[in-house]
Amino acid sequence: MEKNKGWLVTWCAVGINLAFGMLYAWSVFAAALVNDLGFSKTQASLPYTVALAIMALLTVPGGRVQDRLGPRICTTIGGILAGGGLIISGFTDSITALVIAFGVITGAGIGIGYAATTPAAVKWFPPQRRGLISGLVVAGVGLAPVYVAPMTQYFINSYGVIKAFWLEGIIFLVAIVVLSQFMSVPSTPAAAPAKAGGPVTSTKREYSPGEMLSTPQFWLMWVMYACGSVAGLMIIGHLAIIANVQAGIAWAFVFVSLLAIFNAGGRIIGGMLSDKLGRTQTLLLMFALQAVNMLCFSSYNTSALLILGIAVAGIAYGSLLAIFPPITFDFFGLKNGGVNYGCLFTAWGAAGVIGPIMAGRIVDATKSYNQAYMVAAGLLVVSAILVLLLKPPKTVEVSDSLKA
Repeated sequence: MEKNKGWLVTWCAVGINLAFGMLYAWSVFAAALVNDLGFSKTQASLPYTVALAIMALLTVPGGRVQDRLGPRICTTIGGILAGGGLIISGFTDSITALVIAFGVITGAGIGIGYAATTPAAVKWFPPQRRGLISGLVVAGVGLAPVYVAPMTQYFINSYGVIKAFWLEGIIFLVAIVVLSQFMSVPSTPAAAPAKAGGPVTSTKREYSPGEMLSTPQFWLMWVMYACGSVAGLMIIGHLAIIANVQAGIAWAFVFVSLLAIFNAGGRIIGGMLSDKLGRTQTLLLMFALQAVNMLCFSSYNTSALLILGIAVAGIAYGSLLAIFPPITFDFFGLKNGGVNYGCLFTAWGAAGVIGPIMAGRIVDATKSYNQAYMVAAGLLVVSAILVLLLKPPKTVEVSDSLKA
């Protein structure tokens, strides 16, 4: 029964994250705001930029709510705010109101709700399966663009951009609130089997956020997460332009969908590999793979080569979203796992600002992405070096295979 309940919570968490993928509908909304309502490109990007920042910041208090009140309340609040922000967006054509409604309210809802999905699911499973479960849960967000973008375009074409906002808001609000009612945590988190062995480490000590922030391991992981995410977020934010500049391809929406699929797949692959090979070994592999990919990316000037580059970029980037949650829980415990991972997730928020803006400024100055790729590769090398320096806190109990 416990196992079945764990899988129910996991699949509900996947569904909730698929709905929180509403964030990735913004590029479609932005195009309609520019073409139909006369917004400038800068104006149309503001709500999305604010939403990313608010999402990253609100994962910290969202994690605190999850740890103290449970995932059901946390994801319900997130769903009401995220869907409600979209509904409010459907009653205005003011850029200021859209920044508040979508950027602040929807962004806050996604951050609060997202902070609860992974910690809730992994508590039902032993450490040796945390990577897989984490990968499945976060794959929902990665896969969302595959369905969110065409659905949003259909609503805009059929009802107009303003009505499309509140239609999607109602759909997502109802879906998230319903799924949230099945979210729960076990009375006692699952422990490792007595003779499990393997490359995964776990701790019996439960670190408070303050205790975690005082460890060098946290800050090494923060820098690794931020530097390692820049490349993937840069490609995600600029893929349509890259395809046009490097290969003269105007139908880049196909590549956007492919990137979403590889991104989601990378989260599952990365999580599974981290259970089998170990968290740090898998991180090192993905950082090295992505660094080589960035060094070669400027030579991807055909559809086939771009697909290859997109596949590697999506898998390597997606894996980070699956590996960093369980390594946080392994090192610092599950009791405060929501808020602790929320603190670490701010590194992703920093990368979300740095990556796309850095690439945009370099392209504006040089008319090429070459230097942006080199900077991203350099940051990945930094992340790889830091992995070699990362050791578990002394309170971590090492599995039998490592002791041997």
